[in-house]
Amino acid sequence: MTSQPTKKTAGPPAGGHGLQAGLKNRHLSMIAIGGVIGAGLFVGSSSGIATAGPGILLSYALVGTLVVLVMRMLGEMSAANPTSGSFSAHADRALGPWAGFSIGWLYWFFWVVVLAVEATAGAVILEGWIPAVPQWGWALIVMVVLTATNLVSVGSYGEFEFWFAGIKVVAIAAFIVVGGLAVFGVLPGVDSDQAGLSNLTSHGGFLPNGPGAILTGVLLVVFSFMGSEIATLAAGESENPRQAVTKATNSIIWRVAVFYLGSIFVVVSLLPWDSKAIAKDGSYVAALESLGIPHAGQIMNFIVLTSVLSCLNSGLYTASRMAFSLGQRRDAPKAFARTTGNGVPRTAILVSVAFGFVAVFFNYKFPDSVFLFLVNSSGAVALFVWLVICFSQLRMRKIILREAPEKLVVKMWLYPYLTWAAAALIVFVLGYMLTDTEHDGRTTVLLSLLVAAVVLIIAFVKEKIRGGRPATVEAVASDAARDEIKTG
Repeated sequence: MTSQPTKKTAGPPAGGHGLQAGLKNRHLSMIAIGGVIGAGLFVGSSSGIATAGPGILLSYALVGTLVVLVMRMLGEMSAANPTSGSFSAHADRALGPWAGFSIGWLYWFFWVVVLAVEATAGAVILEGWIPAVPQWGWALIVMVVLTATNLVSVGSYGEFEFWFAGIKVVAIAAFIVVGGLAVFGVLPGVDSDQAGLSNLTSHGGFLPNGPGAILTGVLLVVFSFMGSEIATLAAGESENPRQAVTKATNSIIWRVAVFYLGSIFVVVSLLPWDSKAIAKDGSYVAALESLGIPHAGQIMNFIVLTSVLSCLNSGLYTASRMAFSLGQRRDAPKAFARTTGNGVPRTAILVSVAFGFVAVFFNYKFPDSVFLFLVNSSGAVALFVWLVICFSQLRMRKIILREAPEKLVVKMWLYPYLTWAAAALIVFVLGYMLTDTEHDGRTTVLLSLLVAAVVLIIAFVKEKIRGGRPATVEAVASDAARDEIKTG
C-alpha cells in the first residue's frame, strides 16, 4: 500500500457497505476544536476554584499537559493507521485482543452513561424555559432528534457538530477577549478594585488551601477533558484521515492553552476565588455578571445547552463507532459492523441509544442507587483509556518502524521517556483518587476497577473459548486499521 491516502476503507463483514468519507475538512476542524471543550468546563469549574483557589490554574495546566502528551501518542498511532476504532484498535494490535476488547467496551459504556447524564442536564434547562413539557419529555425529544441525525449520515452528524462546536468556540473566545480587556483595565464600566491580577494573590495567596489542593483540583477537572480523542475516531470517515489526525494532534496544545487555561485565568482574575457569587451562580455566570452583561444566567444556560447537545451528539457518534469497530474485530455481534447504503452503522447506533434510554430511565426512577452506580463505575474510564494509549504507543512505535516507517508522520516527543512519565502520572492520579473520600474519588476508582475487572474476565474467557482469533478475523482487524474510505 502506498503512502498516498485513498478514499476506500475496509468494509465490515458480509452484509455491509462500509463507513464513508462524509466528513468535510471544516467538520473535522471544528470537531477537533470543540471536542476539547466539554460542558464540564462551564458547570464544573466552580468546585475546582473553591478547592484550590487561583492554584486551580496549575491543576488545569497539569491535566492539560497530560492530555497533550496522550493525544500526541494517539496521534502517532492514528496517523499511521486511521481507524474508527482508534485506541481500541491500536490496543488490540499492540497489546492483544483482550486489551482492544476491554478498553473498547469500557469506552462504549462510558459514553452511553454520558448520554443519560447530558440528556438530563439538557432537559433541566429546556424545562426551565418551557415548563409545559416535563423533564423526561425533553430528554426523550433531544435523544430522538440526535439519534435521527446520526442515522441519516455521518455528514449530518458533522454538520450538527460543526454548529454546536462553533457556538461553544465563539462564546468562549468572546468571553476570553472581553474578560481579558476587563482584567487589564481596558474595558470601561468594570470595577477596577474588584477585577485585576491582584485577585491571583491577594485573597490568601495563589495557593490559599496549600499545595495539596492542586492535586485535589486535578481530580475535579480531569474528567472535563474527556472527548479530546473524538477527532481521531472521526478522522476515519474523512477524505484524508492521515492529514486530519495530524492537524488535530498538532493543534491540541493551543486548544488546551486557550480554551481551558485562558478562560479559567479570566475567571479567577475577574473575581476573588472565594467570591460568594462563584459559589452561588457558578464561575462563568458570576464572571459575566461582574462585567455588567445583562441576563448572564440565561446566556450561560444557552451556551451550556449547546455544549450538552454537542456532547450528546458526539457521544452517540463515538459510542456507535466504537461498537462498529468491536463488531469488525468480532468482539461484538457481527450486526454491529453492518452499515447502510449511506455508510451508517445503524445497528450500532440503535443499540447504543437504547442503552442510553435505559440509563435515562434509571436516572429518573433510581437516581441515588442504580444511576449513581452507573456514573461512578464509568467515572475513571477516561484515565484507563489514557493509560492504555500510553502502553499501546510503547509497542506500536516499534511495529510501525518495522512494517512501514514512512507512516510515522507524527512522532511522540522524547520517546519513550515522556510516554512512561505520562503513564506514571496517570497511575499517580488514580492512586491519589483512592485517598479521596470527600469528592467520591475512592468510590469512583473502586467501582470503575470492578467493572473493568468484569470486562477483562469476559475478554479472557472469550479468547480462551475461541482459542485465538482466526486468521480471517485478523485480516479484518488489520484492514480496519487502514485509511481506505469507501465513497459509495
